[in-house]
Amino acid sequence: MRDRVFTASQWVSSPLDRTFSFFSDAHNLERITPPFVGFRVLTPPLIEMGAGTLIDYRLRLHGIPLRWRSEITRWDPPSGFVDEQRRGPYRKWIHEHRFHEEDGGTRVEDHVTYAVPGGALVDRWFVRPDLERIFDYRRRVIAEILGG
Repeated sequence: MRDRVFTASQWVSSPLDRTFSFFSDAHNLERITPPFVGFRVLTPPLIEMGAGTLIDYRLRLHGIPLRWRSEITRWDPPSGFVDEQRRGPYRKWIHEHRFHEEDGGTRVEDHVTYAVPGGALVDRWFVRPDLERIFDYRRRVIAEILGG
């Protein structure tokens, strides 16, 4: 099982505190995830975010319904946080969300370390293209919401 890395970065005109506040609301994930994923947060609203918080989701990948549980393993407002898959489709999923002030706005960076069952071929033909589509959609929607 080989770890793979996916990164994304974008600048938004929103100030750091507002940007972090948007990302720290787990229910906003539904807004920034493309419809083809069928993503829904199952944990009730008003999730108190912090290290140790568990969040449950429902989604579809290639028509297969899945449940996903993540844990916030690092909480460092307003600089970032880390969520790690505890149950889901990946062998490993560690998503670092990083935020810093830049040019009157905020630089939003995603750094994902993941591993998939099936190795390189599954990654090349399914996982990586899905991640690129999902994060491209996220980039567009985040720019609409937070200014780009």
